[in-house]
Amino acid sequence: MGRLIRLVLWVLIGFVAWAGWILLRPLDRVALPYEFTVRPGQSLSSVGRDLAVQQGLEQPWLMALYGRLSGEAARIKPGIYRVEQPSSPYMLLVRMAQGDTLRTKLTLIEGWNLQQVRAAVAQERYLAHDSAVLSDVELVRPVWGQDAVTHLEGLLFPDTYMVDAGASDLEVLRLAASAMQRRLAEAWANRAPNLPYRTPYQALIMASIVEKETGAGAERAQIASVFVNRLRIGMPLQTDPTVIYGLGKRFDGNLRRTDLKADTPYNTYIRRGLPPTPIAMPGAAAIEAALHPAETKALYFVARGDGTHQFSASLAEHNRAVVQYQIRPASKQRSAR
Repeated sequence: MGRLIRLVLWVLIGFVAWAGWILLRPLDRVALPYEFTVRPGQSLSSVGRDLAVQQGLEQPWLMALYGRLSGEAARIKPGIYRVEQPSSPYMLLVRMAQGDTLRTKLTLIEGWNLQQVRAAVAQERYLAHDSAVLSDVELVRPVWGQDAVTHLEGLLFPDTYMVDAGASDLEVLRLAASAMQRRLAEAWANRAPNLPYRTPYQALIMASIVEKETGAGAERAQIASVFVNRLRIGMPLQTDPTVIYGLGKRFDGNLRRTDLKADTPYNTYIRRGLPPTPIAMPGAAAIEAALHPAETKALYFVARGDGTHQFSASLAEHNRAVVQYQIRPASKQRSAR
C-alpha cells in the first residue's frame, strides 16, 4: 500500500509539474500581435477551444481546469483581447479575469453632420455596427432616449470617446448624446438674459449655425450676435450653411443664386426664424457663443478672405464692405489673368 501511495504521489507531482509547464510556457508558435474574442456568456472551456484552433493553444482543457479550480473561470469578461507580447495560458487567463480588453476610440469632429458621424462609426472596425440597420429617425430613441426630438442632428457632442472593442456603436452614440445633454443643460442654466430662444434646443440650432459659419474662434460670439440681432427684429437669418444643409445631396460644392430660392425648411433666405433642427454638431465654444453672444448692433458680416469677417450695423456699411473685400479683390484677380 505504501508503494502505491508513493507512486500516486509521484504521478501527481509529475502531473502538476507538467501542467505548470504547459500553463506557464508562452505560446511560441503564434505571430504577434494577435487578437481573440470572448463572447458574452462564453465559457472558459469554449474560449480555450477557440484559442487552440486560432493560436495553437496546447491542452485547452488544462486552462479550463485550472480556471475552475482557481475560481478565475467565473470571472472572465467578454470583449476583444489584443496580445502584443509572448503570453502563456496562465497570463491569458489572468487578463480575461481582469477584463483587460482592447479599447477603441472614436473622434467626432465639430461641424460634422449626422451623416458624417454615421460614416465614421461605420468605418470603425472594433465596434459592433448595431446602428447600421436603423434609419436616422429610428436612431433617436436608443441613443437620445427622449420623445422631444425626432432627429439626432446636432444632438451628439463632438469629442473623443473610448469604449471596449466589440462594444455596440450605439454605446458610443449614447455617450456622445449624454455629453451633449449635460453640456447644453449647463450652458442653458448659465445663459445670458433676454435671448430670443424659448428652449435649449433652439439655442443648439443657433450654435450649429455659428459652428458652420466661422472657423475663427474669436469671432463666434460676434457671429452669434448678428443672428440674435436678426431674430429680435424678425429679419431673415440668410445664412448659407442652412441652405446647403437643406439642399442635401443636391449641393455639388457650388452655391448658386438659384439655390438661395430653393424652397426647403432650412432656407433661411426665404423663411424667417431658426431652421427646424441643428445643421451640424456644435462644439463647446459655439454653444457658449450662442448663449453668450457679443453685445453689438451688427446685422451683417462679410468674409475678408483671410478667414475672418467684417461686421456692419447697416446695409450701407455692409455694401461698402462687400465692395472692399469681395468685389475689388475679385476684379484684381481677373485683371491679373
